[in-house]
Amino acid sequence: MTDARIYLPSSPLLSVNSVAAKKMPQANGQTFGDALREAQQKVTFSKHAMNRLKERNLDLSEDTLAKLDDTVEKMAQKGAKESLIYLDDIAMVVSVANRKVITAMDGESAGDNIFTNIDSAAILK
Repeated sequence: MTDARIYLPSSPLLSVNSVAAKKMPQANGQTFGDALREAQQKVTFSKHAMNRLKERNLDLSEDTLAKLDDTVEKMAQKGAKESLIYLDDIAMVVSVANRKVITAMDGESAGDNIFTNIDSAAILK
């Protein structure tokens, strides 16, 4: 008669804290934790916002995206939840908590709109 049980050689289990404490470097010298924090701080765009940017032929430069990330971070530190950010002649409604642009429009179109359900605004040059 055969034994149906499976035996695995025992190996010590490592706690998450002991693995994290080693800070294993990635190929670019950045740890996984650093890369994760950096990715979580980047502003993303909803499908609606991406469609609006395309429809209105609005392009965001790397410099503009960096300013947007920095502004959203500052607004989060001040407790903002839903914000209007006017940057480089582009108006964006941003969910600060989710770090997501909800909609976007050029400055000319923004002049004809009323923005509701926001608790803060930033106007940058």
